[in-house]
Amino acid sequence: MATTRQPRILVALGGNAMTGPDGDATPAAQQAAVVRAMRGVADLVVAGYDVVLTHGNGPQVGNLLVKNELAAHVVPPVPLDWCVAQTQATIGVTMQNALEIALAERGSDRPTTTLVTRTVVDPGDPGFTHPTKPIGRYVDAQDAAQFGALGQRWQDRGPRGWRRVVASPQPLRVLESPAMETLLEAGYVVVAAGGGGIPVVPDGAGWRGVEAVIDKDLTAALLARQLGVQTLVIATDVDHVMLRYGAPDSEAITLTTAEELHALADEFASGSMGPKVAAAARFVEQG
Repeated sequence: MATTRQPRILVALGGNAMTGPDGDATPAAQQAAVVRAMRGVADLVVAGYDVVLTHGNGPQVGNLLVKNELAAHVVPPVPLDWCVAQTQATIGVTMQNALEIALAERGSDRPTTTLVTRTVVDPGDPGFTHPTKPIGRYVDAQDAAQFGALGQRWQDRGPRGWRRVVASPQPLRVLESPAMETLLEAGYVVVAAGGGGIPVVPDGAGWRGVEAVIDKDLTAALLARQLGVQTLVIATDVDHVMLRYGAPDSEAITLTTAEELHALADEFASGSMGPKVAAAARFVEQG
């Protein structure tokens, strides 16, 4: 167990990083992708870092919603915040299993844990009326129109097709950060705030879940501040943040400042690279 404070690093993995290269979301494909990702995380642990892992859940929570729809005539569908909680558990334990094997291969017996995590949002957040967060599988325009007729919102995502978008309010506070602090001080590698955290709003003396998916990168930046993390890593499936992404004159951003990122904010899609850029800028500004 760790007895002295080591440098802390928070690694945010995208939900697409836990599927196959072609978007394959079978359990076997997801497990293989997680195994690859956890090798790099294990290297950080043995290098002397206290590691916090967060992860996206867009493909996974979207698939749960499809199951909800297909089975609605048999069992009652569950709300979106319940789906987020389920993905925190399934992705978390998959990451733990893979990470512990990778650590053992490197001679480390550091313990791991997954923490079910709630994130406070504002019930009046404009994200509830202007959904931008993509989740689930890609479909063609015809299928998107059929789902849209059921009250869902779908967005054209380019060559890969259409994808459902849901509310993505701003994260205000991660409720379980004190528990994470205790676990880190005890030497644990902590998997937490999966999918940006289970979105909750005040409800009397407690909290109530709401239908939303919080952007995991914005929550990662917030959590990094709450835990005093020195380094934030946001992993993506592209090599660089790009200006004019997909255009013939696209340009990679390899070194920048928070001020420059704010000035370029309109360059980045709100449901994909935009929150990652915003999270990076917020983290730097937090000091």
